[in-house]
Amino acid sequence: MQFLWPEFLWTLLAVPLLVLLYAWLLRRKKKLAVRYASLSIVKEAMGAGQSVRRHIPPALFLLAVAAMLVAAARPTAVVTLPSQQQTIILAMDVSGSMRATDVLPSRLEAAQTAAKSFLKELPRHVKVGIVAFAGSAQVAQLPTLSREDLVTAIDRFQLQRATATGNAIVISLATIFPDQGIELAALQGGRDRARGFSIDDQKKEKKEWTPVAPGSYTSAAIIMLTDGQRTTGVDPLEAAKMAADRGVRVYTVGIGTVDGETIGFEGWSMRVRLDEETLKAVATKTNAEYFYAGTAQDLKKVYDALSSKLTVEKKETEISGLLALAAAGLSVLAAALSLLWFNRIL
Repeated sequence: MQFLWPEFLWTLLAVPLLVLLYAWLLRRKKKLAVRYASLSIVKEAMGAGQSVRRHIPPALFLLAVAAMLVAAARPTAVVTLPSQQQTIILAMDVSGSMRATDVLPSRLEAAQTAAKSFLKELPRHVKVGIVAFAGSAQVAQLPTLSREDLVTAIDRFQLQRATATGNAIVISLATIFPDQGIELAALQGGRDRARGFSIDDQKKEKKEWTPVAPGSYTSAAIIMLTDGQRTTGVDPLEAAKMAADRGVRVYTVGIGTVDGETIGFEGWSMRVRLDEETLKAVATKTNAEYFYAGTAQDLKKVYDALSSKLTVEKKETEISGLLALAAAGLSVLAAALSLLWFNRIL
């Protein structure tokens, strides 16, 4: 715990002074009590039979005073609070390798099922957008609160060839920041897509912006799920830098085969390998995390973990109000017990 106004902690010296004052009042009360002739009156004045109970209300009041004095120093602590995340972009791989059945019933179906479950767990006020990517990337659903529209978009996925993970990140950023003029069409040009290109050469910003610390933008996040390595499009690490400069976290999820596997269907085959090194680098660069899901159950657990991570956050917060509330509660409790037991307030 830290304090914004630590100099006010000196006021806590009043607590031991109050304890000494209370002890002096008790001794004074005891001396006055012996002047009475009636032994029963003496016992009553000295609190015979109530030796412990008579100290409880003053002790509670003393705790209330201590809490108020600590609150005056404006303490801060790391607490778990509801997240301010307002928009989440799901960037989902729809390349042909997602047809593989090493994750049952298939990688694509497992990803679709997990994504739908993830939507159910999110608070209703969080907007979700969907970007589908293979050899190119496109917005399958603009950010919306309608879970039905999102489920429909997920069910409409069509498998395509190649994998452009960098494009997925840039398209997601363009969806989050529509006013920054991040050119979607330039990122999807056929010739550039075939050979790859630099973001710095293609970026045409319409609105000035200043780079911020990675992970500092708390209003949006990107979750990218893929089962392969980039074969075309923007370098994902360049795209990650773009996201990092805007403070957007990119959580990456790898699904399928890490060591590589040859997958064939419809008369053709291809070798696919999960590029964990790049996915980890993307997550690290944007101050996010990488998750690996080798089975459908693992994938569901990943999305459950992401749901919890994106709906709550730990942050340093001033807790003076909580201490003031505790002080008020202790004061009321002390007064109530004093009235109940002794027919007076303290």
